[in-house]
Amino acid sequence: MKKLTISTVQKRKNADPLVMITAYDALFARLFEESADILLVGDSLTMSFGGNPDTLSASMDQMIYHTQAVCKGAPNTFVICDMPFGTYIDEKTALANALRVYQETQADAVKIEGGADKASVVKHLTQNGIAVCGHIGLLPQSVRAEGGYKVKGKTEEEALSLIADAQTIEKAGAFIIVIEGVKANVATRVAQSVSIPVIGIGAGNGVDGQVLVFSDMLGLYEPFVPKFVKQYTNGAQAVKKAVADYAKEVHSKIFPDESHVY
Repeated sequence: MKKLTISTVQKRKNADPLVMITAYDALFARLFEESADILLVGDSLTMSFGGNPDTLSASMDQMIYHTQAVCKGAPNTFVICDMPFGTYIDEKTALANALRVYQETQADAVKIEGGADKASVVKHLTQNGIAVCGHIGLLPQSVRAEGGYKVKGKTEEEALSLIADAQTIEKAGAFIIVIEGVKANVATRVAQSVSIPVIGIGAGNGVDGQVLVFSDMLGLYEPFVPKFVKQYTNGAQAVKKAVADYAKEVHSKIFPDESHVY
């Protein structure tokens, strides 16, 4: 599959839905490359693999390290790096950190949470050669400020605000938008209000593509399964069984046998 570019990503608007999935290392990036259009190196890694209660502890160094690995594992896939909490609080800080992503990794773009309030940051980055993916709706980096993960778009006022957010960051230069945790009918209206692709997560099917955290989608993360997640396999049970079989064979000295020794 030929690697997408900014222009070919944008041509998928109202066309073939875009497939995005998170990836944090070269191993899984390589496995996902055949099917995924876009790999998102999400700050969700601090929850899935760091055991943290939210994404706020992710650092710039961590994101760069994992983005380097993903880019090496899937060199022919479009890669977006999440900008972690606190790294884009103003235009100057955002540019300094985004430049690090571009200089130290092969990422194709960065992702920033926020709507109209982050438009000036988006504009500053795009004017300086940084491709930006927006992120509106439920914002994981705002979970403490909002007192939890709350679905958006429940009122007409919220719906109009989300539409304004999308249109404002599109005007600021974002080439694509992730919309998370939004009522499906409202997410559809948001997608129809802009000319760039809108990728949903917990936002229904009336958008231009979908993104899921891979450990959720593969059934690897057991503590909690969000309503919007479909588990395409029971990865946790498969891994547990494989390790249990291995342990059993080690204890009984079945492994290694003659076919697995030099």
